[in-house]
Amino acid sequence: MRATSRTRAIGAITVALTLLLGAWAEARVVRFVVEERLPFASGMEWGTAGPYERLKGTAYMEVDPKDPLNALIVNLDKAPRNARGMVEFSAPFLILKPVDMTRGNRKIWYGINNRGNCIELGNRAFPPPMATCNPMTAADVGANNVLLKAGYAIVDAGWHGDVPAGTNRLSPKFPVAIQPDGSPIVGPARVEFSFQQTASFSLPLVIDFDPDEAADTNTAHSTLTVRDHADAPRVAIPSDRWAFGKCPTGQESLVPSTTDLCVFDGIGPQRIYELIYPAKNPKVMGLAYAVTRDVGSFLRYQAQDEAGNPNPLAVSPGIRRAYSSGTSSTGMYQREFLYLGFNEDESHRKVFDGVTIYSAATHRLFVNVQFVHPTFFSGQDQHHDFTSNSVAPFTFAVTTDPISGILDGLLKRPATDPFVFQIDEENVFWQWKASLNVVDGRGQQVALPDNVRLYFQNGFGHIAAAGLLSPPTTTVPDGRAGICQNPRQGGGLNASTAVTPRALAIAMDEWADRGIEPPKSNYPGIQRKTLVSLDEYRAAFPAIPGLKPPSVLNDLTMLQFGPRFDSKGGVQTQLPPALGARYTVLVPKPDEDGVGLDGIRTIFTRAPIGTNVGWNLRPGFRAPDLCSLSGSFVPFAKTKAERLASGDSRKSLEERYKDHDGFVKAVTKATKELTAERFMLEEDANTFIAAAEASDILR
Repeated sequence: MRATSRTRAIGAITVALTLLLGAWAEARVVRFVVEERLPFASGMEWGTAGPYERLKGTAYMEVDPKDPLNALIVNLDKAPRNARGMVEFSAPFLILKPVDMTRGNRKIWYGINNRGNCIELGNRAFPPPMATCNPMTAADVGANNVLLKAGYAIVDAGWHGDVPAGTNRLSPKFPVAIQPDGSPIVGPARVEFSFQQTASFSLPLVIDFDPDEAADTNTAHSTLTVRDHADAPRVAIPSDRWAFGKCPTGQESLVPSTTDLCVFDGIGPQRIYELIYPAKNPKVMGLAYAVTRDVGSFLRYQAQDEAGNPNPLAVSPGIRRAYSSGTSSTGMYQREFLYLGFNEDESHRKVFDGVTIYSAATHRLFVNVQFVHPTFFSGQDQHHDFTSNSVAPFTFAVTTDPISGILDGLLKRPATDPFVFQIDEENVFWQWKASLNVVDGRGQQVALPDNVRLYFQNGFGHIAAAGLLSPPTTTVPDGRAGICQNPRQGGGLNASTAVTPRALAIAMDEWADRGIEPPKSNYPGIQRKTLVSLDEYRAAFPAIPGLKPPSVLNDLTMLQFGPRFDSKGGVQTQLPPALGARYTVLVPKPDEDGVGLDGIRTIFTRAPIGTNVGWNLRPGFRAPDLCSLSGSFVPFAKTKAERLASGDSRKSLEERYKDHDGFVKAVTKATKELTAERFMLEEDANTFIAAAEASDILR
């Protein structure tokens, strides 16, 4: 028995060493350097995991351009190489981990930052705290954070290649691609300005991000246009009426530059300006996906880096599970990450067991493009036909797109495809073509893979709704959102943002780790007649004083950016793109309150104090455009007499609940239902009930 035990032990060690050496041979995190290690939250105990610590540092990586898993990265073959023929890059990282990893759950939650902003951890607290990449206290992450209480190691690393260095954001360092002879790469770039609230003369080519430098400042070789709203014709601004440069007070103050725009006659508020110009020195932006893949793989599988630095998350007998999450544009990033095959590391192992995509619809980010700014996404009212958009394939399952003829899907690698949750709100059906997840471009139902769940948050604007613990706001939105016609939802940080992601974080782990089936998908569909055309939506929308349904949505045609661009990205040579055949895009059918049917039916729908809808409108000359990602909220009348006097078809608060006790009972019933359905945690349910009891509704 001793001999057998020794033999087994030697065999196990041999296998482990073989795996370790093989992994080193393929490892692409060359050095993982912890530069700062600090106690977190003054040693506060988190569940059974005990105290946490905060680690910050830099991951130094390299990839082989010849490896098929990397070769699809645009311009990787044109990046400088080291003596080993590898392309080098680096990314800052942030880790929150149990001080004693053996007390944690031996699982990683990789929250992928949004434009360098670390928001994912906070979205698992109730209510979510202000996002920060420098968390130091429990208030910075939420004392009731479900991930820390469960013992996860929390990871994030910079991937957004044009985030400026020196900011409180995670900014990677990617190489600049060059021609074989060492000369700069020059190609067309496009930017749009559509969010100014006040007139000005000058703007950076890209605000808050590193712009692509102009290769030629002769304005005759570029095109600048202006229009009053999204569907208005573009009007060219003569080349002698603008310049590349800064001019804070007009033409007489012009200081030439290659990264700024000056319009001599002024940049009008809320008008849409589009600049197409020759740019130079593109970063290899597609390395973003290699950052997430390789940092995630290293922390999950390696004991140390190639320089001998230990993996700070290494724990015996190893990390059991790894999950990732991303919100909004980072949800689009994750759809692209999966489609391009980056959930398979260079040793052909699965990086993440489960992926949570929060608010992405059918958009993909298209980071893997020359001269791209992944901060911009297509909306009806801005950047309508820009690169970050919905391009076939739209579906997780491999299907045939009837418009383009493309046979493809986001998930087609069974050995490395993860479990997927995608949570979409009503807004993205209007702005990001969410219906194409379940209905093809000709209006026919499409399949959903067994490893994917699609969830719908009724009435939500962009990841927010109004109601109990989530007060609406009537303030003017910031310049980037535009000025909206209707009162908006969710002023500031509130309960609506975090309730569902908190509950589904637990459901994802139960699914991937224990095989417990999660809640069924509840997306609107054509078979249930809960997805309808714009005309059908308008006909079904109830009479609500001051709230008229939109006459437009973000439609979709095939976008043709030239022969060097396809569904995986590439080089755009046709700007703006040529427009091809049109897709059918549908929206959720409204109920008697105006809220989209099917879905989770969150507490803001089950015990509402007003109507939430996923759209808002721009007033004035920008009408009839949608108002970016804002939804609308219109409260119910208090009494039947009040609603009848105003012509409101919706039941009043008294007709719904009778009195204050009736409202509390409705909230209690709704929270119990949501808890049973696993879309709300019991502790959050108790918070809502207490808030209902303390409220002045129908007192």
